[in-house]
Amino acid sequence: MQETVNFLNSIIWSPALVYLCLAAGLFYTILTRGLQVRLFGEMIRLLKSGRGSEQGISPFQALAVSLSGRVGTGNIAGVAAAIGFGGPGAVFWMWIVAIFGAATAYIEATLAQIYKEVHNGEYRGGPAYYIEKAMGQTWYSWVFAIATIIACGFLLPTVQSNAIGNAVVQTLGQGSLVDTAAGTLSSTKIITGAVIVTVLGFIIFGGVKRIAGFAQFVVPFMAIAYIVFALAIIALNLSELPRIFMLIVGDAFTPMAGFGAAIGWGVKRGIYSNEAGQGTAPHAAAAAEVEHPAQQGLVQSFSIYIDTLFVCTATAFMILITGMYNVADNTGALIVQNVAAGTEISSPAFTQMAIESVMPGIGNPFVAIALFFFSFTTLMAYYYIAESNVAYISRFVRIPGAITVLKVGLMLAVFYGTVKAASLAWSLGDIGVGLMAWVNIVGILIIFFMGRPALKALKDYERQRNAGATSFSFDPKALGIKNADYWEDKQNS
Repeated sequence: MQETVNFLNSIIWSPALVYLCLAAGLFYTILTRGLQVRLFGEMIRLLKSGRGSEQGISPFQALAVSLSGRVGTGNIAGVAAAIGFGGPGAVFWMWIVAIFGAATAYIEATLAQIYKEVHNGEYRGGPAYYIEKAMGQTWYSWVFAIATIIACGFLLPTVQSNAIGNAVVQTLGQGSLVDTAAGTLSSTKIITGAVIVTVLGFIIFGGVKRIAGFAQFVVPFMAIAYIVFALAIIALNLSELPRIFMLIVGDAFTPMAGFGAAIGWGVKRGIYSNEAGQGTAPHAAAAAEVEHPAQQGLVQSFSIYIDTLFVCTATAFMILITGMYNVADNTGALIVQNVAAGTEISSPAFTQMAIESVMPGIGNPFVAIALFFFSFTTLMAYYYIAESNVAYISRFVRIPGAITVLKVGLMLAVFYGTVKAASLAWSLGDIGVGLMAWVNIVGILIIFFMGRPALKALKDYERQRNAGATSFSFDPKALGIKNADYWEDKQNS
């Protein structure tokens, strides 16, 4: 199975997708005149404004839900994997993906807001909705919806739960070995998987409001705690910081693991972590109650900074400053060996060892706890995204019990991921990310050439803002934007 999955990944994650992601981010950065820098202050202001409603959640809650998807295993184990397979230079390419990706995040989140709908009393939206309404190609929106249900419902959850299981084993040990139909499994992982599934079931059966409420409390708290730990380690090794920064920049262009490896792993893990262009975050963006679509687009653009430039960089600096990493080539042979050769690269081990080396007795349990909350909130976000696409398909075909099947299937995938090997879980996750990214990025580029709705929304918002508006309105017809039914109805009411 591993060989089959690796073959599929080699096709999906060809250099074409890597460079498409970078090119799309650069393209939208130029077209928006660098909004991720130019409107940074406005992003901060918007975080503090707006409230939820019966139909939608607040802009901050939408940010928290999307961050619960962005801030997860990719920030801890994913960064370690990028360094382990791509060398320190991969971190530089993660930064580049983040900077350019902030513009892509604005585009997809704004499109989600423009073309959102009210479904069963709640806002629903995302790439399937804006592909159908802006492109007029229902078959293509179905491709995205089905790919997303498979990816977020069954493939990606295995990565998050696997990282939790590995972190707990790193802290508590394997426990006893249990022979099962799925092979010999660790009792620690079995117990961990059962706990995750039980708590997850309670949350996801409570709906989007419960998911948003949990995420807005947990995500900021854990992100701040994690960054504080990273800053403490950096402060204790402050003299090393210039050397590490130069190592990252220098290795980005003369990489120890090969130029393609540095860019490929940096972009792949960058997209997996911050999700810009992947098409997941727009689902939460569509659920927000805002006065103007561009507002949520700017809020979602800011989330890329939190995810990659703050949390991912914190992980990278901890690993590189302490030297707790190995680098392997594409055959698996170690180019750089600083820790035991058998240390699993696609796991949180490097991060745990980095903190443990500076704060003995703290690193293993702290990373395990951080991973539990980061990964758990990401699992909630994956469920919400998959459910949104089931809801989209149900507009055309009623499938009795589809939501229940999704919930049970996701929980089974979570348990499977917890107890199985990390390499297979990450490979399955990469297939999910790659499928969604291909469909979504091609979609938003086609939509741009068909009508530029997200750019029209940005221009309209900036016009009102520059005129000193204290409240904003959005009239899609006046801007030449068609099929924005929710906003048209709002204008007419």
